[in-house]
Amino acid sequence: MFAATAVPIENGRLADVGTGAGFPGIPLKIMRPELEVLLIESNMKKATFLAEVLRNIELPSTRVLVSRYEELGEEIVPLDFVCSRAVGDFGPFLTWACSQRVAVKQVILWIGGRDIDEVVSVGAAWEWREPIAVPNSLRRYLLVGTNKSVTVGPTT
Repeated sequence: MFAATAVPIENGRLADVGTGAGFPGIPLKIMRPELEVLLIESNMKKATFLAEVLRNIELPSTRVLVSRYEELGEEIVPLDFVCSRAVGDFGPFLTWACSQRVAVKQVILWIGGRDIDEVVSVGAAWEWREPIAVPNSLRRYLLVGTNKSVTVGPTT
């Protein structure tokens, strides 16, 4: 929920990559109901759980996609934001997010303090803001990047 207040996530389309149990995508949708949210999860059991959650809490404009992010392209565009709190390999993820197939405007990462330098070095196509410390956590940060080749602003 902290990200919804710390990062200017307003209306538009957001993809939560590797969403797991729906975090941070579902809380962001609750805090910003005008967002259209895609919960991307490759694990079928987790995706089935998410689909059941969405049936029970009735979040409009929210879908579960059972897929690896690398396999997605035109079917999810346009995307204003892509977020992840559990990306293992930052380089391929950031390359995919700024590729012409997807052309994400902003990326929001929940990362550990030790990962900041790596992300900035492999994410040269992104303009990075100062890391935002997550309250009551041990060395966890939000890192927000703007795609240098895409105009930022919500889609309508």
